[in-house]
Amino acid sequence: MAGRIPGEPGGRMDALRELTARHGGRGGLLPAALERARSGTTEGPGAWAPQVAEAAGLPAAAGLGPATYFADLAAPRGERHVRVCTATACFAARGGEHLAEVERSLGVAAGTVDQASSTSLQTVHCLGYCYAGPAALDGTLPRTGPDLADQLDGRTEPRAPGIPAADTTGAPVLLAGIVGGHSAWDVWREAVAGLRPEDIREETAVSGLRGRGGAGFPVADKWAAAAGKPGVVVVANGDEGDPGSYADRLLMEEDPERVLTGLALACFACGARRGIVLVRSEYPKAMARLRQEVERATEAGDLAPSAETAGPRPFVEIVEGAGSYVAGEETALIARLEGARGCARPRPPYPTDHGLWDSPTVVNNVETLAAVPWIVAHGGAPYARFGVPDETGTKLVCLSERFVRPGAYEVELGTPVDEIVTRFGGGLKGAGELVALQIGGPLGGFLAGTALDAPLTTAALAERGAALGHAGMVAFDAAVDPYELLRHIWEFAADESCGACSPCRIGTRRGLALAQRRAGPGESYEQLARLMGEASLCAFGRRVPAAVRSLARAYGPPLEGWDR
Repeated sequence: MAGRIPGEPGGRMDALRELTARHGGRGGLLPAALERARSGTTEGPGAWAPQVAEAAGLPAAAGLGPATYFADLAAPRGERHVRVCTATACFAARGGEHLAEVERSLGVAAGTVDQASSTSLQTVHCLGYCYAGPAALDGTLPRTGPDLADQLDGRTEPRAPGIPAADTTGAPVLLAGIVGGHSAWDVWREAVAGLRPEDIREETAVSGLRGRGGAGFPVADKWAAAAGKPGVVVVANGDEGDPGSYADRLLMEEDPERVLTGLALACFACGARRGIVLVRSEYPKAMARLRQEVERATEAGDLAPSAETAGPRPFVEIVEGAGSYVAGEETALIARLEGARGCARPRPPYPTDHGLWDSPTVVNNVETLAAVPWIVAHGGAPYARFGVPDETGTKLVCLSERFVRPGAYEVELGTPVDEIVTRFGGGLKGAGELVALQIGGPLGGFLAGTALDAPLTTAALAERGAALGHAGMVAFDAAVDPYELLRHIWEFAADESCGACSPCRIGTRRGLALAQRRAGPGESYEQLARLMGEASLCAFGRRVPAAVRSLARAYGPPLEGWDR
């Protein structure tokens, strides 16, 4: 069942959106209802998801679809539920050995629940503790360190250090509240009292601010595409899924007022009365801090208490994700908010024309929004003096556990990668040899440890076959088997592919099968890589072959044949 969006030739409305629209948009209530049902039972989705959908007046498939798609809903659940990170930084910390140790310690295999339904174990791709891994969440309580299994078994004291954060610019933008102690709400109050929406859009355009979630689209252009349209919604994307990055987690946990102020300013600039923050379920503390700050800001009159009373001061909701990397892509994120599977949707139409429930929707990454208060307070031109002419501003760079000084560093774009690695990160622990450096997550790319002279910009990294992405940096020393790392990348891709398009769905599984052979991929791989890179629906599938290619180039002869 499909229909066209009115006034949009070639527009498209998927079946669930059309169905739930006829039922008063009840699909939007499904995520919370499914989460409540999941938390109250140890049974699988087939036992409860159809009833949840039926209660909303929807067919069983409307409940089973998302309940079997999202990892948090589909995973077996015991009374004690442990989520252990198997993402890249935690893999690099112990070569992946920590998972088997946790399984033995808890007496339960990953992806299962024990016979008494008392303990379940779920593997996840990143918990945002890349600076202290390997890591796990015991319920909502974090545990980190090389003795992770002993902590979960109660043999050693639990540890979960805070995120080390430092400014290297001398005038922090993103860390203005965390290291500078500057309040962001004052900027909002002055702006809403004395500025026009176009003033904020103009200063943001002058600043040159681009999205920090990976795509790098000019923020002012996205706002302009939606401004003035009826029913605009602004979504803050806090579904930070790139293993190796914890910048958004840092901002949401330690300076939620800056994130919400940036969201309020974006709403004001676009004429939106409603804002939404989607937060990863793997970030329970961030969820709690944001909800507390929304409540405080609403009581203070900075945010509206309801959608009906919203005006220049928007109504803001905090929504929890359910475990999906691809659901961080803006169209997949919108599908999640509507109660569907978090799959990418074809474009056009673009979200700024037809997004959440067909309303014009602007999706901005959390770090992007955190820069807006500084720009509004100080002006676009001073911000543009940071960085380099074509890529202005600052970026939070996250260094993994293998570094001497892991943590989040605010740096100017254009800072040499080797300066970040050696001067700020201090090189590798134990004077180890840096063999390869991953930048921008599993789909970002790799640089050889001897080729780190590139400036931290999208353009320069692209010339080296890498990508800026979230700018998380994960270091790999000589102890890591390059074929195990190759398998790890393909396994991540196969696990997280949303399945919406055949090139990515089939290609990632085929790539994993080839990587598991621990040999050259063969002649057919070049065709597979080209098909994925050119025909995949979204950037996820298109970037996988490029990431693998950069890995092979970083390691050289050990991965010969994978550099096609």
